[in-house]
Amino acid sequence: MTIVVLVGTLDTKGVEYGWLRERLRRTGVETVVVDTGVMGEPRVPADVPRAEVARAAGVDLAELRAAGDRGAAVTAMARGAAATVSRLHAEGRLHGVLAVGGSGGTSIASRAMRALPLGVPKLMVSSMASGDVSAYVGATDITMMYSVVDIAGINSVSAPVLANAADAIAGMARGFAESSRAVDTADLGDGRPLVAASMAGVTTPGVDAARERLTELGYEVLVFHTSGAGGRTLEHLVGQGLFAGVLDLTLSELADDLCGGVLTAGPDRLSAAGRCGTPQVVSLGALDMVKFGPLETLPERVRYRRVRVHNPSITVIRTTEAECAELGRRVAAKLRAATGPTAVCVPLRGLSTLGAPGGPYHDPRADQALFGALREGLRDSAAECFDYDTHINDPAFGRAAADRLHAMIGTHDRVVRASG
Repeated sequence: MTIVVLVGTLDTKGVEYGWLRERLRRTGVETVVVDTGVMGEPRVPADVPRAEVARAAGVDLAELRAAGDRGAAVTAMARGAAATVSRLHAEGRLHGVLAVGGSGGTSIASRAMRALPLGVPKLMVSSMASGDVSAYVGATDITMMYSVVDIAGINSVSAPVLANAADAIAGMARGFAESSRAVDTADLGDGRPLVAASMAGVTTPGVDAARERLTELGYEVLVFHTSGAGGRTLEHLVGQGLFAGVLDLTLSELADDLCGGVLTAGPDRLSAAGRCGTPQVVSLGALDMVKFGPLETLPERVRYRRVRVHNPSITVIRTTEAECAELGRRVAAKLRAATGPTAVCVPLRGLSTLGAPGGPYHDPRADQALFGALREGLRDSAAECFDYDTHINDPAFGRAAADRLHAMIGTHDRVVRASG
């Protein structure tokens, strides 16, 4: 039996959830409907009533209603929904989750979805899905579908959208039930030790060389695109202790964070490995650029800079000497705080395909400002700094960084075993 859990506010979206439940049943899929509404009365019956969801959050539904605070209600019911779907999954009564909603419903349901393991099908149909959905998706595998019109009844536009959503989750859930594809993060990998690596298009050759070398050495390498979401996901999974080591060769998200670019991963980027004591080899890939949206959206304050259209969606500018110096200080401060083995590999001949000798972003003075501030910030610290007279995309550089991480992991493992 395949079971899809429907999570939603049955007071405002009851008609839609009733329609979805019938559509799913016609495909041969059973449903469990979880009511996360608070204020109005549910329009269709729930299998898990709202009072039970509130109790799972540690609150009383009557008190929540009496308070009349929508923000507090959304927060509490999101917490209760997360606990509820986690319980249903543990009981084997959940093979997929489907939800529909606006901003509030998406906030509640996506938090519940984020509580589930990787691999469990999660589909969120939302009127918010055409914008920035990073807060909803987080570091998980939620599938977002744009509702086109608001979730306000069944009509000629919403009906085919919701039908596709129901059919999609039915197929995913059926496949999941047959193969049990949930990934316990404690069991990621195929027995080989895992390494996390960071990469952007402009650092791909170097990272590919490092990845191939680490694979030869017996590791499974998971590569994260430094797209903002990718960096956040890397930090999240490293923080869970999943990796034997981290090969963080691409730090472009730090430049976006400093300069207001669109692909920032937030201020905690380059923190998890150091906090957890995980061996890490770091480089300075793509710190020679900041990424913005399409050319026509480029802020006026940076239009005078060295501008390159990376693709129709991304425009980049070259970081200045002053910005590079600040980035060096920030990287050094993060690495000084590391509690585990840490090394920085500095490619003296360029930080990206654009920054290679002869490239449009080749700027030795700015690069030296970065290197100098980094070295000064790491003075008398446990983190080691190694210079390489290569470009970051030279395969020799990638292999050297991989060999250095391999040696650090081996030494770290021996120390841990000895202390244990």
